[in-house]
Amino acid sequence: MDTLSYLGRSAFPLVWILVPAAGAVVAARRATSARERLEIWQRWWAIGAMGFGSLWMTVAFLAFPDAMATTIGFGRTPFLFEIAFANLGLAVMGFRAASASARERITIGLGAGMFLWGAAAGHVYQWFANGVHSPGNTGGVLVSDVLIPAVMIILAVRSRRLVATPRLAV
Repeated sequence: MDTLSYLGRSAFPLVWILVPAAGAVVAARRATSARERLEIWQRWWAIGAMGFGSLWMTVAFLAFPDAMATTIGFGRTPFLFEIAFANLGLAVMGFRAASASARERITIGLGAGMFLWGAAAGHVYQWFANGVHSPGNTGGVLVSDVLIPAVMIILAVRSRRLVATPRLAV
């Protein structure tokens, strides 16, 4: 695989971070309050990063299992089917988070984190223990696996704090 192809395949998961972030930046410019900006960010992140990012992974693992096995650096196993449906669960949670309370979003972020942070730990282990440098094992997937749930949790915690902070009368 040539370097440009490797970089493109390795960086592709970052689409699910960059597009929602760009959308949130543009949409939040019209917001009239910090609370509204934060809500816009949370919805873009839930739908774009977690929802559509995980739905894409579901489709990729179900429709192209051989390609995904090659991308992650392993042979085709029944585990690919399980990864597809774990990602479908994340997609459902992401879409649900778009209209959820801050408390639910924290829980959804933590649930996603348990799977994605475990996957990230597995990627790092395979990278260092076995030298697996496949584009689906290192690079953008590591960033996505760590950031998607972390940002969801951080935004939800900020939202809870903003709601809990009384406004001063002027």
